Amino acid sequence: MAIIITDECINCGACEPECPNNAIYEGGAEWRYADGTSLKGSYTGQNSGNTVDVDSRNTPVSQDLYYIVTDKCTECVGFHDEPQCAAVCPVDCCVDDPDYRETKEELLNKKKFMHLI
Repeated sequence: MAIIITDECINCGACEPECPNNAIYEGGAEWRYADGTSLKGSYTGQNSGNTVDVDSRNTPVSQDLYYIVTDKCTECVGFHDEPQCAAVCPVDCCVDDPDYRETKEELLNKKKFMHLI
């Protein structure tokens, strides 16, 4: 599963630099699949199913709060023992997203694909 940031977020920004996939963005910030990954060309999101140019800018998921791009989130599998956003969040607003369930194997495959490892 992916992690989401709930509306309890206080916009402290502690989570953003901890994400090894650059999947966390400040509210209102446009995002790209290429940010912090090895992706080039086009990409079909495993969760969204959309095919996009990895360098194209995407509409922010949230205008007001930090947010996580589901297609880029691997819950830090393959990098750390636990999601780093949740580990550093002072208000515990980085939680499992019940709408996106992925196995550890799927998360590892996503990490390998995004980082060409």
